[in-house]
Amino acid sequence: MADAEIRPTSGTDATEGRERDEHAGDEHHVVILGAGFAGMTTARRLARTAERDRLRITIVDRHNYHTFHPLLYQVATAGLEPHSVGRSVRGAFRRSPVRFCLGAVVEVDWDRRRVVLDTEQELAFDTLVVAVGSSSADYGIEGVAEHTFPLKSLPEASRLRNHVLRQFEAANTAAAQPDEATLTVVVAGGGPTGVELAGALAELVDRVVQNDRPDLDLSRRRIVLVEMLDSLLPPYREAQREHTRKALEARGVEVRLGTAIERVEADRVLLSDGDELATRTVVWTAGVRAHPLGDQLGVEQTKGGRVVVAPDLRIPDRHGAFVAGDLAGATDRDGELLPQLAAVAIQQGRHVADQIVRRRRGLATQRFRYRDKGTMATIGRRDAVAELPLGVQLRGLPARVAWLALHLFQLIGFRNRASVLLDWTYNYLTYDKAARLILEQQESDEAEQLSQRPG
Repeated sequence: MADAEIRPTSGTDATEGRERDEHAGDEHHVVILGAGFAGMTTARRLARTAERDRLRITIVDRHNYHTFHPLLYQVATAGLEPHSVGRSVRGAFRRSPVRFCLGAVVEVDWDRRRVVLDTEQELAFDTLVVAVGSSSADYGIEGVAEHTFPLKSLPEASRLRNHVLRQFEAANTAAAQPDEATLTVVVAGGGPTGVELAGALAELVDRVVQNDRPDLDLSRRRIVLVEMLDSLLPPYREAQREHTRKALEARGVEVRLGTAIERVEADRVLLSDGDELATRTVVWTAGVRAHPLGDQLGVEQTKGGRVVVAPDLRIPDRHGAFVAGDLAGATDRDGELLPQLAAVAIQQGRHVADQIVRRRRGLATQRFRYRDKGTMATIGRRDAVAELPLGVQLRGLPARVAWLALHLFQLIGFRNRASVLLDWTYNYLTYDKAARLILEQQESDEAEQLSQRPG
């Protein structure tokens, strides 16, 4: 059954319909803000018909690479190198009409139809796609911004990896027994990222750090997962949530449910139940909010700073402007906001590209409908949980294999897929983590300026 068409009837929408027909023969510049899942998908799909529809496509991002966010936790836990989960934008579109512009957006001038960048460059647009994603939300909790490690970018993942490895180096060289704060890692948030990170940290410490430092007493090491709700993985079914909790605890992770973090200090965390944890490592995965650019657009916003969109993902009362990905306040059939997941962003990117082409050809736009193809979260080397369509539930090794296959398929570029597959195979066969060099600033430089090699 075809998606419902949305036909302009009056006001701005009707004007847009007429302009679309009048200028169909002119070159049309599509500017895409953000090289995440939504932005990259939009660009790749538009590139297919760029010549036929006379489209000029430009991606703008403050980084020159696309980040495969679902695998950032593996960079943070020494399982993968940054270049394995990052893809040069120019390299990805080397043989296509898509162009790339490096810079951060300072302003969107709707009247002049221009995007102003921090490089003092201005880009004129005919259609604008805002796909800048999301950022960490600290919910105003004291000390979170100053003393925690977010996990939303490659530099942040590299910084966390360096810090964790350095903590164990410090423990190894301590003249006396290392203090509790050095050996304790607190993960805030029991969603998929928090669960995956906690499981991976446990394996890093018990299988790699211990083997590297046989004289180091790790019996007092602690990995504590703190979740304010009464269960992990809230969207999952109860049996899956319980399996996840037991699997983490079997790996030595302390799961603290129904507990919130009230304050974070340089060497401790204070919890809502009155307890406090001595630690110098707090990883913040407890929540996200829409990218701050959404606050500067001068348009209506909804929960979490997300931009209110029409059913076809256009911004109401903004001619030729769409939002896709984590910033979009799109809702499901029940009026609930769609989750901020890669799968949603990818589908929205495809949809926005299709609507731009339809408008270019004088056709009415269509309503966006998200098709839930399931969710997955990995717990360890042989364990995961997956919920698929038609009520199919997987756990353990079958879910882990499904998770590996899906993420390998979604990676952009043959080089990235080959690199990740090789590292996964090595890690599985040797119980080792090859990517555990402490490179400090050089590591961030590598993440910021990835190789331009095709693949």
